[in-house]
Amino acid sequence: MVEAIKVWYDKEGDYLEVLFERKAGYFKETDNDAVIEKVDEEGNIIGFSILKASALKEQKPLSIELRKHIT
Repeated sequence: MVEAIKVWYDKEGDYLEVLFERKAGYFKETDNDAVIEKVDEEGNIIGFSILKASALKEQKPLSIELRKHIT
C-alpha cells in the first residue's frame, strides 16, 4: 500500500499545509506561533500548517517537535 503525503502552499495567503492522512480532524496550537498541528479525534497527528511561511526565511531555521498521541 502506498501512502501519499499532501503538501499544499498558498502563495497569496502565505500558508503551507502538510497532511499525512486525509481524514476528519481539528487544528491545535503548538509551542511555535507559526505552526499549527492537525490531529484526529484520538489526538494522532495527521498534519501540520505553517502560517506566514515566507517570513521564516528571515529567521533562524524553524525547529518544532510534533508528538504522537500514545494510547
